[in-house]
Amino acid sequence: MTTIKPFIMRELIGQLEIEMEKFLRNAKSQLDGGNKAAGLRARRVSIDMEPKLKLFRKMSLEMAKGK
Repeated sequence: MTTIKPFIMRELIGQLEIEMEKFLRNAKSQLDGGNKAAGLRARRVSIDMEPKLKLFRKMSLEMAKGK
């Protein structure tokens, strides 16, 4: 395992944390306040997160296997 993968994983997790905060803030705003625009923003963020989550899964499996 190279030292680059843990660095990339940390960066990826940081990006996911930021996007998850956006998602949760907007999803709660839709649920609690009935804000339709917030629901749209939450759905967009979830779509943006999907490729990053797939990359995380791939890298996590590679690290677990010791590649």
